[in-house]
Amino acid sequence: MSLTRKLVLLITTTVSLITLLAAGSGFMVSDNQLEELFDAELAQNTRVVQGLMQHMSDNHPVGQLSETLARALELPDSVYEADNANDEILADGAGHRYERKIAFELWSPDGEPVLDTLGAPDTGKLEPGFAWQEVGGFRWRTFTLKDPETGFWIRSAQREDVRDELSQEIALGNVLPFLIALPLLVLAVVGSIQLGFVPLRRLEKPVRHMAPERIHPLDDQQAPREVVGLVHAVNGLLRRLDQALERERRFSADAAHELRTPLTALRLSLEKLGQDHPGEFDNLTAAVDRMVHLVEQMLLLNRVDAGGDFRPVPEDVSALVEQSIADVAPLALRKQVEPELESAAGLPAVSCHSALIATMLRSLLANAIQYSPAGTRITTTLAQKEGGVIIAICDQGPGIPPEERERALSRFTRLDQRQGAGAGLGLAIARRIAELHQGSLSLSGRGDGKPGLRVNVWLPVRQTLE
Repeated sequence: MSLTRKLVLLITTTVSLITLLAAGSGFMVSDNQLEELFDAELAQNTRVVQGLMQHMSDNHPVGQLSETLARALELPDSVYEADNANDEILADGAGHRYERKIAFELWSPDGEPVLDTLGAPDTGKLEPGFAWQEVGGFRWRTFTLKDPETGFWIRSAQREDVRDELSQEIALGNVLPFLIALPLLVLAVVGSIQLGFVPLRRLEKPVRHMAPERIHPLDDQQAPREVVGLVHAVNGLLRRLDQALERERRFSADAAHELRTPLTALRLSLEKLGQDHPGEFDNLTAAVDRMVHLVEQMLLLNRVDAGGDFRPVPEDVSALVEQSIADVAPLALRKQVEPELESAAGLPAVSCHSALIATMLRSLLANAIQYSPAGTRITTTLAQKEGGVIIAICDQGPGIPPEERERALSRFTRLDQRQGAGAGLGLAIARRIAELHQGSLSLSGRGDGKPGLRVNVWLPVRQTLE
């Protein structure tokens, strides 16, 4: 798992849990506070009725008091018709449809009912304070008190569903900002982490595109303080790696140069001996020729690895392929192999080093001729593909099994020692030249079911600066 993803998961999980805990705690606290507020409102309503009853009891007998209170607390018909209405406040301004969920009861000092808008069954004993009561299939919250002056018992009641609905709506309104802010906070965390890793991505880019022939230290001025030590360690490793590669390149070049002179002298001596003794030294001459070819390939590989003055310029790839085919024509004629070219029209110019591309093409064509049976064809196809030009060289030889193709591109690898006289550097050099041009080289089957090998070289039209 990447560090970015791990940080995002850890921080967003922590922030989400804290936010949800805060929201849940806020919901519970708000809900509890609102329940207390509703209880206080219920007690206040009871005391209002108590005050009204004290005022009326001085001038009205008990029977008339019951009628007067019932008439004063009677709800209009529009309240009963409001259950199907969308608006909670009645259109005619007569009240609120929740009034049906509030009720009052009143008893005389003798316990006789004076007023009952709740319709609760007679429970006998009256006790002051808050309580819950089941009436008409609903649970009601009640508050009961006894008027010390008149001896009357007064009770106010609220239906539990209206209390829960109102308290949950208000509590949810307090929690909702947390829930809305949570995804925004997660996005902000992800964006902040991505922004914080920008300096590391700047350090990654030169390492990703660094070529062996152009190793250079990373800029520690752009590195965050936390990874400056790591950048210094990587720079030390890059310096040691560059020195090791330089020693390897010098050794290969020096060895190849030192071998070239004695091999040339040996070749000349064998030619003189061959004139005096025809046929006796042919095998030895062929072995020396293979050694000379190996030395030349090692020198070429050293120049390619070193890079040198690589100055790509736009070139006509079709012309380079045609010239390369002409260069290997004598070899194809001796092997009785017919090369052919299939080129698409209107191919764009490719920014490349013409001498290196020609070397690569001649090496691939010579390799295809070497492994092709007599009387067969080698087809070279050019086409435009994905912002570049692809060159496909297809032979009718034995081919290479899929599991061995990547190994065949390694240096000094020859899969069949019985065929050819190479040193196993041709394909490796060709791939290195393609990579030097920011292209690629791959091996595949012919694609038509017949035996043979297809070498695919893709070269970009334009190269990006590193």
